[in-house]
Amino acid sequence: MKQMEEKPDKALKIAVIYSYGANEEDPDGLIDEENPEDTSALDSTVRDFLEKAIKDYNKQFNTNYDTSSDKFQNYYKDVSLRMKNKELDLLIVVNMFLTGFDATTLNTLWVDKNLKMHGLIQAYSRTNRILNSIKTFGNIVCFRALQKRTDAAIALFGDKEAGGIVTLQSFEDYYKGYEDKKGRHIDGYVDLIDKLLTKFPLDEPRIEGEAAQKEFISLIGAILRMRNILVSFDEFEGNELISERDFQDYLGRYQDLHDEWKSRREKEKLENIDDDIVFEIELIKQIEINIDFILILVSKYHDSHCMDKEILVTIKKAVEASPELRSKKDLIENFIAGINEVDDVMDEWHSYVAEEREKALQSIIDEEKLKSEETRQFIEGAFRDGTVKTTGTDIDKILPAVSRFGGGNRKEKKETVIEKLKAFFERFWNIG
Repeated sequence: MKQMEEKPDKALKIAVIYSYGANEEDPDGLIDEENPEDTSALDSTVRDFLEKAIKDYNKQFNTNYDTSSDKFQNYYKDVSLRMKNKELDLLIVVNMFLTGFDATTLNTLWVDKNLKMHGLIQAYSRTNRILNSIKTFGNIVCFRALQKRTDAAIALFGDKEAGGIVTLQSFEDYYKGYEDKKGRHIDGYVDLIDKLLTKFPLDEPRIEGEAAQKEFISLIGAILRMRNILVSFDEFEGNELISERDFQDYLGRYQDLHDEWKSRREKEKLENIDDDIVFEIELIKQIEINIDFILILVSKYHDSHCMDKEILVTIKKAVEASPELRSKKDLIENFIAGINEVDDVMDEWHSYVAEEREKALQSIIDEEKLKSEETRQFIEGAFRDGTVKTTGTDIDKILPAVSRFGGGNRKEKKETVIEKLKAFFERFWNIG
């Protein structure tokens, strides 16, 4: 309800599905086998409710399902696919999608059933699939007292000492730190932020020395991982301890070091130069700084008759903190430099990007003597698929013909073209 009130223009997409077997409490806390084809055990009251829910679903997704045996089976399959593709925000189930269903993007399970043993583990596992560095755990919200049953199930099917590893600590533990079973203090978010502000104050322009840089990289990584856990707790909102602008400043320095260490490794050809360095770039990407956010700020700057320089500072910090926007920095800055004469910022931005993209692509075609039509088709395919395809024969088709007298290094030529097209793609991806 809170999300719907905060975003009234974006209604949640909700679906309902449940089994046709008896839904009374199972004294063993087990989960029945799912059978989406059997409609025989559904009484009229329950069937009428589900029919209404499916009608809403049909209207939302332009489908044509109902509770008849064949159509309900297809409804089951459609709901399953949409959950995996993140097209549903909330799915209400009874004894459904709790076994044999795998959608790694699911992040929260609300439980209102007295589960236990392998039934509990099966149900919890629906959301507890690790996806990437951002989704490292799932959230289980229980409306029943299941802690003892959870501990018992973990002890039986895993390591009986693993309770603290499998289940999250409390908000207070992550926020303020806690003592582990061996009596060691585990730093909380408060400790980490205090170290950051004390050891690496923003008024110092640069972090000097390899040891200090490694410590900073490690500390920012720890803060990003901790924030990734804390954002699942409502109590974290408003208790970040550091302003958004200052945090973006730190992320900008973090990105600078990432680029610096990457460049150093490439130049010195040292494969293991950062084996002990882990940059949590994926965790930075989840902090929502996209081109729409930047354009809103640009519009505000334009509306101030280009007088509010504080907005320019905010834009600069936001761009430098974003892995995806850093490659577009010159585009954004050049656009801002010319918006005095612009009537509509959004419309002008789209025209500006289209013009710059065409100039940049034509420049690559001319410099590398590429086949024009084939190159344009190749790039359109890259923007359609979301990546520059470097394997297969497609890339070879855009290269200039090889001289029958030999000469030139085709492999080197191909690598140069690929690097230029990758840079072009990163610069213009997701900004039009």
